[in-house]
Amino acid sequence: MVIHLLQAELILSESQSLKDKRQILRSLLAHLRSDFNISVSEVGAQDKWQRAEIAAVVVSTDSSFADQVLSQVVNHIESDPRVELGQFTTEPL
Repeated sequence: MVIHLLQAELILSESQSLKDKRQILRSLLAHLRSDFNISVSEVGAQDKWQRAEIAAVVVSTDSSFADQVLSQVVNHIESDPRVELGQFTTEPL
């Protein structure tokens, strides 16, 4: 069993309040969970309304598959017009 972690900073420039931020994040995280079968959550910057930090975890039996899934997650986030992907790291645990 292998576990891979993605930590990412998101910029939500269109967000004008914490309520806006929560709507965008709730939608994005729900799509990531359903489309990629991963665990994902907001892990930082909860009080900042134009910034979010998320973490996503993939558990698999194949390391290359886990890397591929996280790569697709990054591509999905980059293609979402509501958010801008800032710094991110991926690593096996």
